Amino acid sequence: MQDKQAQHPFSRRFRGFLPVVVDVETGGFEAKTDALLEIAAVLLDMDASGNLQRGATVAYHVQPFAGANLNPEALAFTGIDPNHPLRPAIPERDALQRIFREVRTALHQYDCTRAILVGHNAFFDMGFLNAAVERSGIKRNPFHPFSSFDTATLAGVAVGQTVLARAVAALEMEWDSASAHSAAYDAEKTADLFCAIVNRFTAVFADRLRDQLKPI
Repeated sequence: MQDKQAQHPFSRRFRGFLPVVVDVETGGFEAKTDALLEIAAVLLDMDASGNLQRGATVAYHVQPFAGANLNPEALAFTGIDPNHPLRPAIPERDALQRIFREVRTALHQYDCTRAILVGHNAFFDMGFLNAAVERSGIKRNPFHPFSSFDTATLAGVAVGQTVLARAVAALEMEWDSASAHSAAYDAEKTADLFCAIVNRFTAVFADRLRDQLKPI
């Protein structure tokens, strides 16, 4: 049996779960019928002090699945043209498999058992992720099927803001409105927000962990 003391500290921070920030851009609000158009995942790292920081970003443009609905209002909001000839989109199964490969590598690196989705209004991102997994017939999804961390809730508690741009501004971090509604940009800003809030509790968690590890 592996010595728990030899495991990476990240494996103890969230009960064996590895937070991975996910953002999607879509052709509407219905996960089962509307197109997934972009998906981004941001991995997180932990420094020697136990603080989280943003790691690598993995992001893809996604081809609408056969028969997918594309709501004109949603496309106008995101600014995405699914039919643009220079849009480097790939099938959603390929996009998911590539992201999942990176997530599994991180799980192994940090001795974690499963990924847990972090999202701003996480139910939305999780709904589209799970629907795409089901459509693609992927059997090994590294993410927990229903648990998540919602940064809208966390930011509401921490800084009194639930809108991503306003929460980021409240923590005096930069926000570029022209870059917003890109899955990669929004995921990176959500990751920065999550790390900033979680890191406020690093000392509290460290004290609690030391108490748990004291010999009886």
